[in-house]
Amino acid sequence: MSRSLARQSLVVAVVAAAIDASMLVLNGIFSVAPWQASAVLIGIVAADLALAAPPRTAGVVAIVQVALRLAEAVLLHRHGFAARFADVGFLVAGYRAGAWMTGPKSVATVITMSTGCAAAHLLVGSNTSHDWRLLLASTVSAGVVPWLVGRYTAARGAYIADLEQQAKLREQEQRTALARALTEERAAIARDLHDVISHHVSAIGIHAGAARIAMADTGNAAATRSLTAVESSSRAAMVDLRRQLDLLHGREEDGQRQPGLADIDDLLERVRAAGLAVEYTVRGVAVELPDSLNLTLYRIVQEMLTNALRHGDGAHAELLVDYQPNRVVLETVNPLAATADVDDATAHRGLGGIRQRAELFGGELEFGPDQAQIRWHTRVYLPIGGA
Repeated sequence: MSRSLARQSLVVAVVAAAIDASMLVLNGIFSVAPWQASAVLIGIVAADLALAAPPRTAGVVAIVQVALRLAEAVLLHRHGFAARFADVGFLVAGYRAGAWMTGPKSVATVITMSTGCAAAHLLVGSNTSHDWRLLLASTVSAGVVPWLVGRYTAARGAYIADLEQQAKLREQEQRTALARALTEERAAIARDLHDVISHHVSAIGIHAGAARIAMADTGNAAATRSLTAVESSSRAAMVDLRRQLDLLHGREEDGQRQPGLADIDDLLERVRAAGLAVEYTVRGVAVELPDSLNLTLYRIVQEMLTNALRHGDGAHAELLVDYQPNRVVLETVNPLAATADVDDATAHRGLGGIRQRAELFGGELEFGPDQAQIRWHTRVYLPIGGA
C-alpha cells in the first residue's frame, strides 16, 4: 500500500513539473532572458518534483512554491510578458499543506500561500489586481481552496479510520459476548447432565451391584453375568460422562483424558462381559494420532461393537484395526441373528452416526451382509496422511 502511494505521488509530481515547465517555456521568456528563465525553470521543476517527498516536507515545499511564483511573476513582468501561470504545483502544494499539516503551522502555510498569490497579481499589475473582488476570488481559489480540500480529505480519512476501529471493537465485543454465552450454555448443559443423567446412571450401577450380590446366592450364573455387565457398563458410562462434563466445564487438558485406540482393551472387556465374544486383531504399526481423530476412531469402534451386540447373534464378533501407510481401517464382522432385519432403522441410525464421524475426517464407510446373508461386515477407512 505504501509503495502504491509513493508511486502515485511521483506521478503527480512529474506531471506537475511537466505542465508548469511547459507553460513557462510557451510564454516566450527564453527568447529575451534565457539565463534568468532557465534558473526559474530549474527551480519550478525541482519544487514540483519535491511534491513526491515525505509529508514532513509539505510546509517547506509550499513556501518554495510561493517564492517561485513570485519570481516567475516578476521575471515575466520585467520583460513585458503577461503573467500567465500553470498553477499545478502550487495547487498540489496547498493540498499537501492541508492534508498533512496540522495546527498553527498549517494555518501559517495557507496564509503564506494566499498572500503570495495576491502579491503576484499586485506586483505585475494584472487586471485581477484592479478589482478587489477578482483579487479575492483568485486568492481564495488558488491559495485557500486546495488547503481546504486537503483538510477535508484528512478529516474524512480519520473519520473512516475511526469507523473501522469502532467496527473492529464491536466485532471483538460480539465475539467476547458469544464466547461468554457459549461458556454459560456449556456450563448449563454440564449441570443438567450432572443433575439428571449422572444420578440415574449411578443408581443403575448401585442397584445392579446389589442385585448381583443377591443373585449370586441363588446360583443363577446367567443372571449374575448380565447384572455384572450392567454394573460394568454403568461404571464405564460414568467415566465417559465425567469426561464430557470436564470438557464442558473447560477443564479438558488437550483432550488427554478422552479415550482412544489405546483404550480398546477396556472397551472389549465391557463388551465381553455383556456376552459378546470379540476376537481382536491389530495389523501394522500403531502411529501417534491427533486427539480428535483418536477419539473418533474409539467412538466408531464403540458403535460398531454395539451394533454387533444388538443386531448380531450376540455371541461372536471379529474386530480388526489395520494401520496402513496413509490410513486406518476399522472392520467388524459378526454373524447375523436368525431374526435380524438388514433394513432395521435402528441399525441404520447407528451406521449413519458412524458415517458422519468418518466423513468429518474425510473417511468412508462400507457395510452390508455377505452373499449368503449370514455375516455382516462393517468397514471404515480414515486417512491419517496429515497426522
